[in-house]
Amino acid sequence: MDEFSEFFGMPNWSVTNAFRVLTRRKPLEDSSESKLAKVLSAFDLTALGIGSTLGVGVYVLAGEVSKSHAGPAVVISFLIAAIASIFAGLCYAEFGARVPKAGSAYIYSYVTIGEFIAFLIGWNLILEYAIGSASVVKGLSTYLDSLCGYAMRDFLAEHLPINVHGLSAYPDLFAFIVTILFSWAIASGAKESTRVNNVFTMLNLGVVLFVIIAGLFKVSSRNWSIPKSEVPEGYGEGGFMPYGVSGIIKGAAVCFYGFIGFDCIATAGEEAKNPKKSIPFAVIVSLAMIFLAYFGVSTVLTMMLPYYAQDESAPLPHVFRIYGWHVAEYVVTIGAMFGLCASLMGAMFPLPRIVFAMSNDGLLFKCLGEISTKYKTPFKGTMLTGLLCGILAAIFNLSQLVNMMSIGTLLAYSMVASCVLMLRYEVDDRRDSRIIGNGRVTMGQEQSCSLWRRLFNLNGQTVSTRQTSRIVTVVVTLFSIWCLIFSQILTKFEEDLAHTTQFDVLLLILGAIPLILMLFIISRQPTSGVKLSFKVPLVPWLPGISILVNIYLMIKLDIMTWVRFGVWITIGLAIFLSYGIRHSRLRQREQRNNSMTLLRDSSDTTLLKQDRSKYGNEVPLILMHSSS
Repeated sequence: MDEFSEFFGMPNWSVTNAFRVLTRRKPLEDSSESKLAKVLSAFDLTALGIGSTLGVGVYVLAGEVSKSHAGPAVVISFLIAAIASIFAGLCYAEFGARVPKAGSAYIYSYVTIGEFIAFLIGWNLILEYAIGSASVVKGLSTYLDSLCGYAMRDFLAEHLPINVHGLSAYPDLFAFIVTILFSWAIASGAKESTRVNNVFTMLNLGVVLFVIIAGLFKVSSRNWSIPKSEVPEGYGEGGFMPYGVSGIIKGAAVCFYGFIGFDCIATAGEEAKNPKKSIPFAVIVSLAMIFLAYFGVSTVLTMMLPYYAQDESAPLPHVFRIYGWHVAEYVVTIGAMFGLCASLMGAMFPLPRIVFAMSNDGLLFKCLGEISTKYKTPFKGTMLTGLLCGILAAIFNLSQLVNMMSIGTLLAYSMVASCVLMLRYEVDDRRDSRIIGNGRVTMGQEQSCSLWRRLFNLNGQTVSTRQTSRIVTVVVTLFSIWCLIFSQILTKFEEDLAHTTQFDVLLLILGAIPLILMLFIISRQPTSGVKLSFKVPLVPWLPGISILVNIYLMIKLDIMTWVRFGVWITIGLAIFLSYGIRHSRLRQREQRNNSMTLLRDSSDTTLLKQDRSKYGNEVPLILMHSSS
């Protein structure tokens, strides 16, 4: 047992020591000098967020959601999804201003919750970005192949078939080569790779603007008020909301995934020139521009053509083909290519930064975090992660793995919102010895008051303490657990809103009361006095809503997605327990501090013994002299 304890960095085995090791927290103010080049401006970060998030979704989502879920009310679905995304984006913006380091949600949870949870978040983000990159490059390959009459598919399937269940029918060599080329471009330097991304993003936005302006010449408000008699069977009731409110909510859940990707901005915090200002700016501006693009395209699309006549896979080329605008059709096709390239760059850019941050902290293998002296980037880590993405894209059938991206992202969003709450109410160590509550409340009085007075802060404390910080941590944990239960109740309303009973409504109200009560308890606690360049407004309400939305969308994922997620987590736990927990920089720092303390104590003891041996015989004489 002693060897086991020493292996995991514990003086002796106990639940307390195990908990302490797993919850080691990284100092918020890390004084270590960054080895990454600080070359990214606010414009570069904004373009990175837009490119990663907008991508090809703007060319597909509006047609799919309007036809199958919301009808013309898809514009409201995009609005709801944008608001929910902005809640998560504001939390990222505050953390970017607070902790401008490479690693995004990983580093945020490291400084707030602890090492173990931080590793799980980082490991999930690796999965998210790897599968995201592989799926985008697979889409790029398939899109190009379709333009060429599927010549590449037919040739490779005939000459290099893969007859293994669950894998692709053939090795997608084009996808593999493109991934390696993009990895090399990213590894060549942050500034150089963002210049390429800026070009793709600007061309993509230019095509979106062209679609909106060109479509305005053929819009008709009649397509937003089609009578039920003209609507084919199976396409709702007609009008602006043919599928009702439930259709809008379902559409919003689908549209929410169209806003995933902006978190890549936070991963580049260590390479930004002025991260505490540029990260909040880039997150908010990119989300606003993405919403305007989705809103504009969906408005024009549903007003040019009835929602039930949309093409789900390629709505924009389809509508321009109907009007005989073949030039516009080709422009949109080219725009989709640029969108895919921007998405690929945005998906691949954060992956080596996450790996670098975890390797730099000792939780992953050291070689993955080595910085190239020539390029000032984690060159080896970038190329190895690019190789991983290329293999996934080349040999795997990714149709069943796309949902895996969602788990990592939504879990990261929830953790960031929770971390914002905990840090906003963290203890103020400089004034923890006393509380200024109307100028008269002391620590001793605070500890002796009843629990309900502490929960609702009836003593009027204005300075956060360890006790108030602990209350917030416990309540945030309970809030997240209750969100799981409440989300099950909400699912009933989404799936069958027309047949809900009064009991269902009562159950919904009773389920919402504890959530509101817990957020109110958090709001009553004193906040930290730390000054930041950006803070989330309406805390704790906005982060609380963000946690609820993310957890609700997570429970909507299918069971096989959770099984594959469990397998990935098992692999991560094996790495953490066998390597990360022993090579953690925090553990090494603790060992150095303990060694220095022991050395100092032994030195003091030696000096004391020397003094006693030197002056020991003189002490009685001095005492006798003083007594006389």
